[in-house]
Amino acid sequence: MTAASTPTMRQLVPILFGHAAFQQLNAACELGLFEYLHRAPGACAESVAAGTGLSMHSTRVLLLGTTSLGLTTKGPDDGYRNCAVVEEAFREGSWQVLRDIVEFQARIAYLPAMDYAESLRTGENIGIRHFPGDTQDLYTRLANTEGLEQLFYRCMNSWSTLSNPVLLQGVDYSQVRRVLDVGGGDAVNAIALASAHEHLRITVLDRPGALEVAKEKIARHGLADRIDTHAADLFDDAYPPGHDCVLFAHQLVIWTPEQNKALLGKAFDALDDGQRVLVFNAFSDDDGTGPLYAGLDSVYFSTLPFRGSTLYPWRDYEEWLRHCGFSEINRITIDSWTPHGVIEAYRG
Repeated sequence: MTAASTPTMRQLVPILFGHAAFQQLNAACELGLFEYLHRAPGACAESVAAGTGLSMHSTRVLLLGTTSLGLTTKGPDDGYRNCAVVEEAFREGSWQVLRDIVEFQARIAYLPAMDYAESLRTGENIGIRHFPGDTQDLYTRLANTEGLEQLFYRCMNSWSTLSNPVLLQGVDYSQVRRVLDVGGGDAVNAIALASAHEHLRITVLDRPGALEVAKEKIARHGLADRIDTHAADLFDDAYPPGHDCVLFAHQLVIWTPEQNKALLGKAFDALDDGQRVLVFNAFSDDDGTGPLYAGLDSVYFSTLPFRGSTLYPWRDYEEWLRHCGFSEINRITIDSWTPHGVIEAYRG
């Protein structure tokens, strides 16, 4: 069913029971079904029960759910196997990335999604009420629950692993020497950039709490000589000088248009003529019809990160960049199942 098609009642089933469909996927991950079937393809239900530690009743219920969704298949010999995309993830070594994304949805995004309608009604990120604290953004509240900030950054690392090929491979860095990664969090993109382009030196700018995680990861990857950290407020503090490229990775989906223009304006002030800014995140289509990924991910952005968060269309960023004085604006994409891309613009 495409975004433009009119669904039948039968096709409404996966939408009506979308919450249950995700729980089937999450349970299969949490209970180790996919790992077991990867080790024992073609296993019967009795073997699956023994391998996962579930009762036969629970096993049949779970296999009914995953097989009806196409996550597993049942052969004529009553043996069960993982679907092709799950097996491909195991073969490519990306299974843990997919598992992290499922865990992120389950533990961070799922419960707040019930507040989507109220978030749209009020214009506030109502889902944040599920995380203790009195600040208005998700990121500062994560530290109030033990282990949640670490989970968040681990899962964000997996999202970046999926999406950052366009940042690493699509952008020409031959004329870049020093990158300022604004709001760089745990340095996942800085580490990826430094690993892919050995001539780059990168500074990660973020709040002190996030940089503690970043410093550990930078040291673990042996990149302390090429990746620096700078504690600062994204909006209130001046950006450190000496960089010829400012990167906003997954940042400008969090804030309102006015805040995004303020951040891009700060980047403009930090650069010299001929130097560039990069905006890297997921985008919605300019005509407002999709893609489906953007339409569904909007629930998370509306309910959690910050008031006004959303997956903006490409043209909005281009308008903000021109407003701030940037020129020679380019869209950079690669073939991917996620709608991530890069907008590159130069201070002219």
